Amino acid sequence: MTLTSRITQSVVYCSGLALVSAASLGLAVARRPASALQLSNGWQSRVGAPATPPERFVPVAGNAAVGLVLGILALIPLGFQVLFVARGVLYGWVDRGPYDTSWGGPGRGGAWAAHFLVGVPVAVAGLAGLVGIAALHRRWTARLAGEPGGAWVLPVVLLATVAEGAFFIAWLHQI
Repeated sequence: MTLTSRITQSVVYCSGLALVSAASLGLAVARRPASALQLSNGWQSRVGAPATPPERFVPVAGNAAVGLVLGILALIPLGFQVLFVARGVLYGWVDRGPYDTSWGGPGRGGAWAAHFLVGVPVAVAGLAGLVGIAALHRRWTARLAGEPGGAWVLPVVLLATVAEGAFFIAWLHQI
């Protein structure tokens, strides 16, 4: 698998992870773990052969709950990608000027180039975050399926959850 295809698959996977996980969690709570497992495995098959946790409530609901948390967390790097396109690639069309106080101003070309160049590392970091989130969720699913290794998965998921909560609280204080 090439790096480009892996990144593309991770972006697509993370884009729908929260929605698919919420639906899967709803099915698990409705005592339909087979349907929940089929839904989550169908989504995970987009990035490779999925591990299959046992068809019981706790593993299926646990996988869906972690998928929901990681899917919500993925909105941050997905937002980086949207902002890079809107405020980096399309800057000259999004912001009509004047560019007297813009980075790279006073001309449109300089301002556009400055915003694009500042956005590139942020977009790359966002893509790396999406690849990491997709890999973490797949590793979590494999752990629930009983595959060996990955003792680091639970602490990383907990750390990501705490970081997401802290970010959300900080964001609430901004509004």
